[in-house]
Amino acid sequence: MTSSPRLSVKRADFGDAFTFGVATSSYQIEGHTFGGAGPTHWDTFAATAGNVVRAEDGAVACDHYHRWEEDLDLIRDAGLSAYRFSTSWARIMPEGRGAVNAEGLDFYDRLVDGMLARGLQPHATLYHWELPAALADLGGWTNRDVANWFADFTEVVIGRLGDRLTSVAPVNEPWCVSFLSHFLGIHAPGHRDIRATARAMHHVLLAHGRSIAAMRAMGQTNLGAVNNFEYVSAADESEASRAAARLYEGIYNRWFVQAMMQKTYPEDVLDLLGPHMPAGWEADLDLIGAPLDWFGVNYYTRQNLRATDSPIFPAMEPAPGDLPKTAMGWEVFPEGLYRILTWLKAEQTGDLPIRITENGLASYDTVGPDGVSDPQRLDYLDGHLKAVLRAKAEGVPVEAYFAWSLMDNYEWAEGYEKRFGLVHVDFDTLERTPKDSYHALKAMLAG
Repeated sequence: MTSSPRLSVKRADFGDAFTFGVATSSYQIEGHTFGGAGPTHWDTFAATAGNVVRAEDGAVACDHYHRWEEDLDLIRDAGLSAYRFSTSWARIMPEGRGAVNAEGLDFYDRLVDGMLARGLQPHATLYHWELPAALADLGGWTNRDVANWFADFTEVVIGRLGDRLTSVAPVNEPWCVSFLSHFLGIHAPGHRDIRATARAMHHVLLAHGRSIAAMRAMGQTNLGAVNNFEYVSAADESEASRAAARLYEGIYNRWFVQAMMQKTYPEDVLDLLGPHMPAGWEADLDLIGAPLDWFGVNYYTRQNLRATDSPIFPAMEPAPGDLPKTAMGWEVFPEGLYRILTWLKAEQTGDLPIRITENGLASYDTVGPDGVSDPQRLDYLDGHLKAVLRAKAEGVPVEAYFAWSLMDNYEWAEGYEKRFGLVHVDFDTLERTPKDSYHALKAMLAG
């Protein structure tokens, strides 16, 4: 360790019942060429020129498939009590339907048992973006049948692992699954089509609802959702910029949580997407809005927007200010997490317990002979943990914080360039080295 960095917050500030953990996702760390996993739409997307930095994919990633015991030891040794992980649909059901890959299920069986043996709570997310390629061939998230396929996958996972899971959420970040991937084209499957987008934005929520219903029918408890949020503001006082920011905020923040909590879609977003929505979508909202036991918030940055003179949507562009920026170019704005949390309680989730299910940054870490220095990550964690405490002090029922991520990994379209981990990974040797932020978090948790 290059120094003895410290967080200014204390473990005791959060209360004994508060949970601290880390989060990862299957495709980003496991190594998808191992264990009989089938191809995913991310493999196809990465193989297409121009989509991913250096055309990198998750074939090996961090080799967590073989190194999971070492990785769980790192979580335990940090003094963390929980691990939020995801299951790979294509690892468990290589074609997305039908035959189950026993080797894939066995891997997650060992992984969950390994968590319990180390005193770690297993918090599962069933889907974190690795759609089986065979289902992508059938239209993927634009095909209404995806909700039934996902419910079937849910039953397979819960039937094997459910008795040992602390909590379960169906889908990670539905905005990324739908809008980022079907309108902006930045993630797999890389579409830029508003009709595909509207269908994906509805079908991902329908899949969430059917998965929750399937788990309730199986007696599974402690079920939630994991949505991503950005604090959105207008970059100037013009009416056009304020309207642009409001529409973006509706698409990014309100569409998904409002469907889950109020069984409605925002009218301003429906004005845009309504003509492209699947027939009969209104009848699905009761299922989509079935009660949850907790609600997960992924928060990284704010979005500051100004209107443009484009005649077509999106007639807006980001106007970043003078805030510190991460290696992703995202502004560091802990105040935004506080504002999102207080807004959720006031207008959406009420007294439903909230978990910070992802929070972190990509930074330019310094690897030296004495360890890995990442002062920006340390400041980022400290600022956002203070924002959580501020929200808690004002009555927001925040019960957990999961840092993103345990270790550097495959960062989707950014390949292996952007490092979000508390633990450094040498992608040539796959050696793990805890960073200063890891040691600081460990010291905080030890009191």
